[in-house]
Amino acid sequence: MLRPSPAPAPALRSVLAALGSPTAVSAPRTPALRAAQGPLSPEHPLPVHVLGVTGAPGLAPRTRLAGWRFLIRSGDRAIAAADTMLTPDGWAFSHFFEGPYVSATERALLQAEALPVTYRPRLLSVPELYMLTLWLQAGPEADGTTVAPAAADLMVPLAPAPPGIAAHRPYQVADLLPVLSTRLAPPPLLGSPAPA
Repeated sequence: MLRPSPAPAPALRSVLAALGSPTAVSAPRTPALRAAQGPLSPEHPLPVHVLGVTGAPGLAPRTRLAGWRFLIRSGDRAIAAADTMLTPDGWAFSHFFEGPYVSATERALLQAEALPVTYRPRLLSVPELYMLTLWLQAGPEADGTTVAPAAADLMVPLAPAPPGIAAHRPYQVADLLPVLSTRLAPPPLLGSPAPA
């Protein structure tokens, strides 16, 4: 079961304004928006967090809020997504995009809706691994800007996932974060002793 966080009103307004802009909708990377028949609607607002690499072993990874993403629905399915970003003047439209993460996000949200526990859905980006996960947050509502994944949270890697990580399989944070931390750890310096 999902309990989404409400998107900031200015973020939603900026996406609605962009949907009404022929220039924004007809960008080269969004042919599905150009070809869409009928109304387009922004749905399923998700805060997008970026995983911070601490560089210090043993410290819990932190995240920072980087934006809000809206799935753009045409008819019965999502055909694109819209990202917003925080600027000095508030939330603003960033860009529309298409690709595998749009349908993968929709699929993961449907999977999460069937879970017996109530979660707040978020997206967690791991840019260094070209990875995006649906982060299902179980704990109390945080301020939303900087939070750490908690032990009760689940992460569902979206397809395409990095090699060795199964897409659309829910992972406990305690199982997935160590794998990510190992992959994100800086390589040992030349001449340093091998780990025991």
